[in-house]
Order: sequence, then C-alpha cells, then structure tokens
Amino acid sequence: MTTRLVRDAGVAEQVTFDGANGSPALVQAILRVAAGTTSARTAGGCDEILYVLSGTGVLELDGARHELAEASGAQLRPGEAYTLQADEGAPLALVSVRVTEPIPAEGPRTLVSRLGEQEAQAATANREFRIVADPQTGCGSVTQFVGSIPPGRAPDHYHTYDEVIYVLEGFGVLHVGDAHDPIGPGSCIHLSPKLVHSLENTSRTPMQVLGVFRPAGSPAEAYYPDGTLAVPG
Repeated sequence: MTTRLVRDAGVAEQVTFDGANGSPALVQAILRVAAGTTSARTAGGCDEILYVLSGTGVLELDGARHELAEASGAQLRPGEAYTLQADEGAPLALVSVRVTEPIPAEGPRTLVSRLGEQEAQAATANREFRIVADPQTGCGSVTQFVGSIPPGRAPDHYHTYDEVIYVLEGFGVLHVGDAHDPIGPGSCIHLSPKLVHSLENTSRTPMQVLGVFRPAGSPAEAYYPDGTLAVPG
C-alpha cells in the first residue's frame, strides 16, 4: 500500500488497490479528513463512490450541503468538484473507490444513502447484504453494498465481477487456493473476476464487509467452481 498526504487540504490518502497491484479499474483508498478541516476534491474522469467509516461532516456539491455520518455512502460523477468537511472533535474517515472507466447513469441520483435505511437481502450460506449504491440509485458503474457474514465458512465460489472489499467488523480468513490469509477490521481485498475463493468468519458475531464491484449487479450472484449458480434465481 502507498500513502499520500495532501497537507494543504488536511487529508491523508492511503491507496490500497490500483493498477500497480492488479486493480486498474477499481482504485480503492482510505481517506482521513482532519477534524475541523475542509478538503476540496474532484472526481476527475472517474465515478467516485464513498463510504463513511467514522466521524461526521458535510459533503458539499454545487452549493448544496449533505450531512455525512458513519455508515452512509455517497456517489460522485466524472468531472464533479466537491468538498468534504469534518466536524470538530474527530476526523472523518472514508473508503473511496474510483471507477476508471465509468458507465453513464440514467435517471435521478441519490447522492447520499444511509445503510440503516436499506432493505436486507439474502445471499449464499445464510449471508445477507444491503445495497448502498447501484444503477437504481443513479450509479451506473458499480454496486456498493455492505454484507453480513455469519460465523463459519461458505463453500468455495466465484463471481463474474471485479470487486474490492474493506472489512468493517469481525475476524476471519480469506481462502484462495492454497493461501489462507487472516483478515480483520481494516483489511482490504481485491477479487478479480472468476477467482475461486471463500471468506470464513472465525468470530462469534457476524462479520461486516463493504464491497464495491463492476459491472453493477447483485451481490448474491455467485457460482460454485463447477459453474453452478449458488443462489438459483
């Protein structure tokens, strides 16, 4: 991982995945805006998807102010200039994922979504997820979701999409072939399309993960190694 410190903007940016380590289409970074600081940013030529890990603040776009709090997501479109402001008392920490080949969205956009307001949906092995951003919210490029993984290990499987993951809560193991890597809060994972893997939760409580994948679709779309759809329909 590399760390870049934007001193004049009061932002520390830690890039976890980009083209240098195998993820050219999804650039994942951790942003920390210093308490009481306002940072001017731009999405550049990318779609940018944000998720608040901790702290409170404001996202300002085109003169409109949008409150940010833990477990809220935001989506920016190519060319948009915006500011992030952290409230006094604590920094504002976020996960940023930039989509380097954005897909234009149709219809209106929900700029800021809150996880607690989203409906839980079922996935494989008694897991569930809540979608924070996808084409239905005006994000054409990716699906952003938070998944809940109960204790235990799911069967090996793969997805057809390209995905980056940030572990929010819980401890476990990422199994890929003969590799068995421990993971915990703050762990970052890149899963390339059709990579057979399994996430095991070794905690006593559900593990929470933040995922962003392209092309957009359902987090429940998974396949066993023989190509069988894990969740029919």
